[in-house]
Amino acid sequence: MRLARRGAPGAEKPVVLEGDQAFDLTPLTTDIDGDFLESGGIERVREALAAGSLPVADIDGTRVGAPVARPSAVYCVGMNYAAHAAESGSAPPENLVLFMKAPNTVVGPFDDVQIPRSSSKTDWEVELAIVIGKRASYLDSREQSIDHIAGFTIANDLSERTWQLETSGGQWGKGKSAPGFSPLGPELVTPDEVDVSDLRLRSFVNGEPRQDSRTSDLIFDVPYIVWHLSQHLTLEPGDVIMTGTPEGVALSGRFPYLKAGDVVELDIEGLGSQKQVFA
Repeated sequence: MRLARRGAPGAEKPVVLEGDQAFDLTPLTTDIDGDFLESGGIERVREALAAGSLPVADIDGTRVGAPVARPSAVYCVGMNYAAHAAESGSAPPENLVLFMKAPNTVVGPFDDVQIPRSSSKTDWEVELAIVIGKRASYLDSREQSIDHIAGFTIANDLSERTWQLETSGGQWGKGKSAPGFSPLGPELVTPDEVDVSDLRLRSFVNGEPRQDSRTSDLIFDVPYIVWHLSQHLTLEPGDVIMTGTPEGVALSGRFPYLKAGDVVELDIEGLGSQKQVFA
Protein backbone atom coordinates (compact mmCIF):
# COMPACT_ATOMS: atom_id res chain seq x y z
CA MET A 1 0.00 0.00 0.00
CA ARG A 2 0.91 3.63 -0.43
CA LEU A 3 -0.06 5.98 2.36
CA ALA A 4 0.15 9.76 2.14
CA ARG A 5 -0.84 12.96 3.92
CA ARG A 6 -2.42 15.82 2.00
CA GLY A 7 -3.24 19.38 3.03
CA ALA A 8 -1.75 22.56 4.43
CA PRO A 9 1.10 22.33 6.95
CA GLY A 10 -0.31 21.26 10.29
CA ALA A 11 -3.66 20.31 8.76
CA GLU A 12 -2.74 17.29 6.65
CA LYS A 13 -5.31 14.52 6.19
CA PRO A 14 -4.34 10.85 5.82
CA VAL A 15 -5.14 8.99 2.60
CA VAL A 16 -4.31 5.69 0.93
CA LEU A 17 -3.52 5.68 -2.78
CA GLU A 18 -4.78 2.89 -5.02
CA GLY A 19 -3.99 3.33 -8.71
CA ASP A 20 -5.33 6.73 -9.73
CA GLN A 21 -7.70 6.97 -6.76
CA ALA A 22 -7.23 8.19 -3.19
CA PHE A 23 -9.30 7.03 -0.23
CA ASP A 24 -9.93 9.00 2.95
CA LEU A 25 -8.46 7.42 6.10
CA THR A 26 -10.08 9.77 8.61
CA PRO A 27 -12.75 7.13 9.47
CA LEU A 28 -9.82 5.06 10.79
CA THR A 29 -7.35 7.62 12.11
CA THR A 30 -6.73 11.34 12.48
CA ASP A 31 -3.19 11.02 11.12
CA ILE A 32 -0.40 8.72 10.00
CA ASP A 33 1.77 8.78 13.10
CA GLY A 34 3.41 6.51 15.63
CA ASP A 35 0.17 5.68 17.44
CA PHE A 36 -1.53 4.70 14.19
CA LEU A 37 1.38 2.50 13.12
CA GLU A 38 1.86 0.87 16.53
CA SER A 39 -1.84 -0.02 16.86
CA GLY A 40 -1.97 -2.02 13.62
CA GLY A 41 -3.19 0.85 11.50
CA ILE A 42 -1.76 -0.42 8.25
CA GLU A 43 -3.57 -3.74 8.59
CA ARG A 44 -6.83 -1.89 9.38
CA VAL A 45 -6.40 0.12 6.18
CA ARG A 46 -5.79 -3.06 4.23
CA GLU A 47 -8.98 -4.60 5.62
CA ALA A 48 -11.02 -1.46 4.96
CA LEU A 49 -9.81 -1.32 1.36
CA ALA A 50 -10.74 -4.96 0.83
CA ALA A 51 -14.19 -4.28 2.29
CA GLY A 52 -14.68 -1.15 0.17
CA SER A 53 -15.64 0.88 3.22
CA LEU A 54 -13.37 3.91 2.73
CA PRO A 55 -14.77 7.06 1.10
CA VAL A 56 -13.05 8.48 -1.98
CA ALA A 57 -10.88 11.53 -1.25
CA ASP A 58 -10.51 14.46 -3.63
CA ILE A 59 -6.82 15.35 -3.42
CA ASP A 60 -6.43 17.21 -6.72
CA GLY A 61 -4.38 20.34 -6.20
CA THR A 62 -3.72 19.66 -2.53
CA ARG A 63 -0.29 20.04 -0.97
CA VAL A 64 1.68 16.84 -0.42
CA GLY A 65 2.82 16.59 3.19
CA ALA A 66 5.47 14.31 4.66
CA PRO A 67 3.93 10.81 4.71
CA VAL A 68 4.36 10.42 8.48
CA ALA A 69 3.49 13.06 11.07
CA ARG A 70 6.32 14.57 13.08
CA PRO A 71 8.45 11.63 14.28
CA SER A 72 9.91 11.39 17.75
CA ALA A 73 13.35 10.99 16.18
CA VAL A 74 15.13 11.29 12.85
CA TYR A 75 18.19 9.02 12.77
CA CYS A 76 20.75 9.23 9.99
CA VAL A 77 23.45 6.85 8.82
CA GLY A 78 26.59 8.64 7.63
CA MET A 79 28.99 7.64 4.85
CA ASN A 80 27.03 4.49 3.98
CA TYR A 81 28.15 4.41 0.33
CA ALA A 82 31.87 3.84 -0.22
CA ALA A 83 32.15 6.35 -3.07
CA HIS A 84 30.48 9.07 -1.01
CA ALA A 85 32.86 8.39 1.88
CA ALA A 86 35.74 8.79 -0.56
CA GLU A 87 34.46 12.10 -1.95
CA SER A 88 34.11 13.29 1.65
CA GLY A 89 37.77 12.47 2.27
CA SER A 90 37.10 9.45 4.48
CA ALA A 91 37.64 5.73 4.30
CA PRO A 92 34.52 3.55 4.28
CA PRO A 93 33.42 3.11 7.91
CA GLU A 94 34.03 -0.19 9.66
CA ASN A 95 31.24 0.62 12.12
CA LEU A 96 27.89 2.23 11.36
CA VAL A 97 28.09 6.03 11.71
CA LEU A 98 25.04 7.55 13.39
CA PHE A 99 23.91 11.16 13.76
CA MET A 100 20.53 12.79 14.33
CA LYS A 101 18.47 15.59 12.86
CA ALA A 102 15.86 17.62 14.72
CA PRO A 103 12.37 16.20 14.06
CA ASN A 104 11.06 19.69 13.24
CA THR A 105 13.20 19.67 10.08
CA VAL A 106 10.68 17.34 8.40
CA VAL A 107 8.65 19.02 5.63
CA GLY A 108 6.76 17.96 2.54
CA PRO A 109 8.56 16.67 -0.56
CA PHE A 110 7.56 19.63 -2.72
CA ASP A 111 7.80 22.41 -0.14
CA ASP A 112 10.13 25.34 -0.85
CA VAL A 113 13.25 25.32 1.32
CA GLN A 114 14.98 28.43 2.62
CA ILE A 115 18.76 28.45 2.52
CA PRO A 116 19.80 29.32 6.10
CA ARG A 117 20.91 32.84 6.90
CA SER A 118 24.70 33.20 6.33
CA SER A 119 24.91 29.78 4.66
CA SER A 120 27.31 29.39 1.75
CA LYS A 121 27.47 25.57 1.59
CA THR A 122 23.94 24.16 1.55
CA ASP A 123 24.08 20.70 -0.02
CA TRP A 124 21.60 18.05 -1.23
CA GLU A 125 21.56 14.30 -0.42
CA VAL A 126 19.07 11.81 -1.86
CA GLU A 127 18.42 8.95 0.56
CA LEU A 128 16.23 5.92 1.10
CA ALA A 129 14.34 6.46 4.37
CA ILE A 130 12.92 3.79 6.66
CA VAL A 131 9.79 4.47 8.75
CA ILE A 132 9.53 2.34 11.88
CA GLY A 133 6.16 0.69 12.51
CA LYS A 134 6.78 -1.29 15.68
CA ARG A 135 9.00 -0.58 18.69
CA ALA A 136 12.43 -2.19 18.23
CA SER A 137 14.82 -2.79 21.11
CA TYR A 138 17.57 -5.43 21.24
CA LEU A 139 16.39 -7.37 18.20
CA ASP A 140 17.87 -10.86 18.18
CA SER A 141 18.72 -10.92 14.48
CA ARG A 142 18.71 -8.94 11.24
CA GLU A 143 15.85 -11.13 10.05
CA GLN A 144 13.57 -9.60 12.69
CA SER A 145 14.05 -6.10 11.28
CA ILE A 146 11.36 -6.32 8.61
CA ASP A 147 8.71 -6.95 11.25
CA HIS A 148 9.46 -3.52 12.71
CA ILE A 149 9.36 -1.54 9.44
CA ALA A 150 6.15 0.23 8.41
CA GLY A 151 7.51 1.24 5.03
CA PHE A 152 9.91 3.33 3.00
CA THR A 153 10.03 6.78 1.47
CA ILE A 154 12.44 9.33 -0.04
CA ALA A 155 14.43 11.80 2.04
CA ASN A 156 16.57 14.78 1.14
CA ASP A 157 19.14 14.94 3.94
CA LEU A 158 20.01 18.59 3.40
CA SER A 159 23.26 19.77 4.98
CA GLU A 160 25.10 23.01 5.65
CA ARG A 161 28.68 21.83 5.24
CA THR A 162 30.47 24.68 7.02
CA TRP A 163 28.34 24.14 10.11
CA GLN A 164 28.60 20.35 9.80
CA LEU A 165 32.34 20.04 9.28
CA GLU A 166 34.16 23.30 10.03
CA THR A 167 32.35 24.87 12.98
CA SER A 168 30.72 21.72 14.28
CA GLY A 169 32.81 21.15 17.37
CA GLY A 170 32.97 17.50 16.34
CA GLN A 171 29.21 16.83 16.01
CA TRP A 172 27.23 17.05 12.78
CA GLY A 173 23.88 18.19 14.21
CA LYS A 174 24.35 21.93 13.64
CA GLY A 175 24.86 21.37 9.93
CA LYS A 176 21.85 19.09 9.60
CA SER A 177 19.01 20.70 11.54
CA ALA A 178 18.11 23.98 9.85
CA PRO A 179 14.39 24.55 9.19
CA GLY A 180 13.12 22.48 6.26
CA PHE A 181 16.27 20.36 6.04
CA SER A 182 14.42 17.01 5.85
CA PRO A 183 11.98 16.93 2.93
CA LEU A 184 10.22 13.57 3.20
CA GLY A 185 7.88 11.72 0.85
CA PRO A 186 5.77 11.72 -1.22
CA GLU A 187 4.40 8.38 0.02
CA LEU A 188 4.95 5.78 2.71
CA VAL A 189 5.31 2.58 0.67
CA THR A 190 4.80 -0.66 2.60
CA PRO A 191 7.48 -3.38 2.36
CA ASP A 192 5.28 -5.72 0.30
CA GLU A 193 5.21 -3.11 -2.50
CA VAL A 194 8.95 -2.67 -3.09
CA ASP A 195 12.25 -4.55 -2.74
CA VAL A 196 14.60 -1.93 -1.31
CA SER A 197 17.72 -4.07 -1.65
CA ASP A 198 18.42 -2.81 -5.18
CA LEU A 199 16.70 0.44 -6.12
CA ARG A 200 18.07 3.20 -8.32
CA LEU A 201 18.28 6.59 -6.58
CA ARG A 202 19.10 9.86 -8.33
CA SER A 203 19.31 13.60 -7.79
CA PHE A 204 19.29 16.56 -10.16
CA VAL A 205 20.00 20.27 -9.71
CA ASN A 206 18.38 22.59 -12.24
CA GLY A 207 17.79 19.55 -14.44
CA GLU A 208 21.44 18.48 -14.43
CA PRO A 209 22.29 15.00 -13.07
CA ARG A 210 24.16 14.81 -9.79
CA GLN A 211 23.74 11.49 -7.97
CA ASP A 212 23.00 8.16 -9.64
CA SER A 213 23.48 4.96 -7.68
CA ARG A 214 21.68 1.90 -6.32
CA THR A 215 20.74 0.83 -2.81
CA SER A 216 22.61 -2.42 -3.47
CA ASP A 217 25.76 -0.33 -2.94
CA LEU A 218 24.90 0.42 0.71
CA ILE A 219 27.71 -0.63 3.04
CA PHE A 220 25.19 -1.39 5.81
CA ASP A 221 21.88 -2.60 4.37
CA VAL A 222 18.37 -1.98 5.69
CA PRO A 223 18.04 -5.12 7.87
CA TYR A 224 21.44 -4.50 9.43
CA ILE A 225 20.70 -0.82 10.13
CA VAL A 226 17.48 -1.55 12.04
CA TRP A 227 19.02 -4.46 13.94
CA HIS A 228 22.21 -2.54 14.79
CA LEU A 229 20.43 0.60 15.97
CA SER A 230 18.16 -1.53 18.17
CA GLN A 231 21.24 -2.67 20.06
CA HIS A 232 22.04 0.93 21.04
CA LEU A 233 18.66 2.68 21.33
CA THR A 234 14.92 2.05 21.17
CA LEU A 235 13.32 2.74 17.81
CA GLU A 236 9.76 4.00 18.25
CA PRO A 237 6.84 3.73 15.79
CA GLY A 238 6.91 6.66 13.40
CA ASP A 239 10.66 7.22 13.75
CA VAL A 240 12.55 7.89 10.52
CA ILE A 241 15.94 6.46 9.59
CA MET A 242 17.80 8.02 6.66
CA THR A 243 20.14 5.34 5.32
CA GLY A 244 22.91 7.39 3.69
CA THR A 245 23.60 9.11 0.39
CA PRO A 246 25.69 8.11 -2.65
CA GLU A 247 28.38 10.17 -4.33
CA GLY A 248 27.58 13.29 -6.36
CA VAL A 249 27.00 16.03 -3.78
CA ALA A 250 28.50 19.52 -3.73
CA LEU A 251 30.89 18.51 -0.95
CA SER A 252 32.81 16.57 -3.61
CA GLY A 253 34.05 19.85 -5.12
CA ARG A 254 32.66 18.88 -8.52
CA PHE A 255 29.47 20.93 -8.24
CA PRO A 256 28.48 24.31 -6.78
CA TYR A 257 26.51 24.52 -3.55
CA LEU A 258 22.86 25.53 -3.69
CA LYS A 259 21.77 29.15 -4.17
CA ALA A 260 18.44 30.92 -4.24
CA GLY A 261 16.40 29.89 -7.26
CA ASP A 262 17.97 26.45 -7.62
CA VAL A 263 15.64 23.49 -8.13
CA VAL A 264 16.53 20.09 -6.66
CA GLU A 265 14.76 16.95 -7.86
CA LEU A 266 15.14 13.49 -6.34
CA ASP A 267 13.76 10.12 -7.31
CA ILE A 268 14.01 6.56 -6.07
CA GLU A 269 12.74 3.67 -8.15
CA GLY A 270 9.38 2.49 -6.84
CA LEU A 271 9.05 5.30 -4.29
CA GLY A 272 8.30 8.33 -6.46
CA SER A 273 9.99 11.72 -6.67
CA GLN A 274 10.55 15.02 -4.87
CA LYS A 275 11.15 18.58 -6.03
CA GLN A 276 12.22 21.61 -4.00
CA VAL A 277 12.82 25.23 -4.98
CA PHE A 278 15.45 26.94 -2.82
CA ALA A 279 14.91 30.48 -1.63
